[in-house]
Amino acid sequence: MPLSPSRLPDHPAAGRLRRVIDLLLPAPLAISGRERARIVAGALLGVGLAAGLCQWLAARFGIDGAWMVASLGASAVLVFAAPAGPMAQPWAVVAGNTLSALVGIACVRWIGAPMALVAGLAASLSIAAMFSLRCLHPPGGAVALTTVLLGIGDVRFALFPVAANSLLLVLAGVAFHHLSGRRYPHGQRPAAAPQATVGEVPSRFSSADFDQALARYNEVLDVSRDDLENLLRQTELNAYQRLFGGLRCADVMSREPVTVPFGESLETAWTLMRSRRIKALPVVDRGGRVTGIVTQADFLRHANLDSRDGLGERVRGLVRGSGTLTSSKPEVVGQIMTRRVRVARDDRPVVDLLAAFSEDDHHHLPVVDGDGRLVGILTQSDFVRALARVVEPERAPA
Repeated sequence: MPLSPSRLPDHPAAGRLRRVIDLLLPAPLAISGRERARIVAGALLGVGLAAGLCQWLAARFGIDGAWMVASLGASAVLVFAAPAGPMAQPWAVVAGNTLSALVGIACVRWIGAPMALVAGLAASLSIAAMFSLRCLHPPGGAVALTTVLLGIGDVRFALFPVAANSLLLVLAGVAFHHLSGRRYPHGQRPAAAPQATVGEVPSRFSSADFDQALARYNEVLDVSRDDLENLLRQTELNAYQRLFGGLRCADVMSREPVTVPFGESLETAWTLMRSRRIKALPVVDRGGRVTGIVTQADFLRHANLDSRDGLGERVRGLVRGSGTLTSSKPEVVGQIMTRRVRVARDDRPVVDLLAAFSEDDHHHLPVVDGDGRLVGILTQSDFVRALARVVEPERAPA
């Protein structure tokens, strides 16, 4: 039976062993069997193409010695299995391998012995050289070490087979990934952050925030900067969908909203708003369908908000009924209400309306059922309460 941390007894020593096993056990690979088969096929074609062409070139031009380096298999793992990483990009593969071969050749020609010292210097200096030219490629260390162990001092070895093998492998990788619907190479410089579209949840961090975190991390990451940032943004979006995706307007709206009919007097509507401490009243017809909405802004606009002097008196004069059959000023809410009203269905996800409140300057959204009848109203306060319920459910008010 395989060893599993969960099967260990509950003991301090067992707990330490469990932590050690957790550190050593590999995590499962989150790729499908079809993707694994694609990677294997790519490595087969890429290495086979590089080997076949280099063998043909060696025979065609009478090149003695090796026509392939074993470290190309390690390069193939990166190019085909981890093509998004910085160490798998064309410059890293070709320049990293070639530069490391030159370092190994220099160590053989200029130092020679003892072998242990030369091997250590070749591996370490190749890493330093790859850092300086921004072409860090793990198989490059193997190329440098192989050069030393074989005692190769001929500079032509760096060009053939090392550079030729690497270049052909990269070309095969570009063609194979393109034909199989994958992107390669991957850009390594920061790209402009995509703008959030209407209805999409905007990210809470910027590219500058991400770059600052990377600078503090101060370690080599075998994943491209853009891919890592996109992964974090997608994770954030998934978290939003998980937290808010199940919340519908019916779950967070204020039910039984105060409404007024088209012909309600301005004085009654104003009194309702002041006494109930609300800023908007949906205007409905006899069937309960929304025909408009009247807000405090509508009253102030008709009371000439541009002039602050005597504003209170003008508002009182507006809402006060004239008592005549004909009047030069508005008398009922239907005359001052906003007719074009954005409404939301009661079964609509709350997260879809975030942009309406955060960017479109909406403060109230009437909520209707499948028949178009008003069943509630959604306010910014309702959004805050919904957020509190999701983030801190144990502390959120009912």
